[in-house]
Amino acid sequence: MFLSSLLLAAIEPFSWKRLLISEDAPLSFLLEIVLRSVVMFLLTVGALRISGKRGVRQLSLFEFALILVLGSAAGDATLYHDTPLLHAVAVFVVIIAMYVLFNYLIDKNPRVERLLEGVPELIIAEGEIDLPAFTKASLTGQELCGQLRQLQVEHLGQVRRLYIEATGEISVFFFEPEHERPGLPIWPELYQHPLHELPTAGAHACHACATVRELPAGPVPGQCPRCGRADGWLPACATPRVA
Repeated sequence: MFLSSLLLAAIEPFSWKRLLISEDAPLSFLLEIVLRSVVMFLLTVGALRISGKRGVRQLSLFEFALILVLGSAAGDATLYHDTPLLHAVAVFVVIIAMYVLFNYLIDKNPRVERLLEGVPELIIAEGEIDLPAFTKASLTGQELCGQLRQLQVEHLGQVRRLYIEATGEISVFFFEPEHERPGLPIWPELYQHPLHELPTAGAHACHACATVRELPAGPVPGQCPRCGRADGWLPACATPRVA
């Protein structure tokens, strides 16, 4: 308690000297920070050049972890006077060597590739959602619908296949216009308001798995016969897709 009180008393709030420069390092240390920043920037650019030109959304989990570790090493060596540059360089050398080694193992052994990078997951087939695969993909319905809307998709009856790639991106294959079918509408003003009592009879899509059934007007008759969920239903949409 005494040490805490002493420390609090020693700190002057809103001290511009403390905010702008360190009391543990001379002002000339700013020049060293400039040098450290240049060195770590060049090392980071070199590491990214080795790892390829793919964008952030195209990075595998392994590559994303690599970038995080390198970023931490670069940040520490840039700012902290007690982090020698050679230590940061050693981290870069080891991590890049591991990256090259694992890429070699991935090329030689598909099991290593599946372990490190994962595999594509089929989420939608023939306009219906595979709920076990969808749950394992850690993607919410709102996120999935948002990505589909960016592809001018109005309802899932337009989607023949949808995969979540190992990078987290989605790959979508559409029905030919003549083969489209009624499906779950994904407009926010509709999707966010599933019905538990239907005003009219007709084709309705399960809010959970998107299967389409002919239902009578009135209260929804229990659980969905396909997925067993009782999340509600929406009138199936049959609008043709316009790319």
